[in-house]
Amino acid sequence: MLLTIGAYAGLFGAAFVAATFLPMQSEAILVGLILSGDYSLPVLVAVASVGNTLGAVVNWFIGRGIERFRDRRWFPVSPKKLEDAQRWYRKYGKWSLLLSWLPIGGDAITVVAGVLREPLLPFVLLVFIGKTARYVAVAAVTLGLV
Repeated sequence: MLLTIGAYAGLFGAAFVAATFLPMQSEAILVGLILSGDYSLPVLVAVASVGNTLGAVVNWFIGRGIERFRDRRWFPVSPKKLEDAQRWYRKYGKWSLLLSWLPIGGDAITVVAGVLREPLLPFVLLVFIGKTARYVAVAAVTLGLV
């Protein structure tokens, strides 16, 4: 029982961290747990999806507060890149959050959504849908269903 809770907690933590700018691969952990055959597939997908979505919420909060530092020398993004990202988000809107699962650019979408004050509820719903779809796809490929 304790090992099962630890596995789910580890998957949650990896998925949470993977949604931030910190390097982490939650898919590999999900695949390993699926292949072990010891865990409920729907629970694994749900735990990974919730963890990854909550990690994206951290990015949203960072976006809400980060623009006040844009004139600092240490700010990680040039003013042009920040404006380009904002322009891109305004063009595609909240629906771009369905792509927040992408390994390149997905985290940036969630930060820019915070910068542009996307309301939290639609943010969470769209990010959850996108991230859940990704984990379902990973599970389907792992099980040879696709």
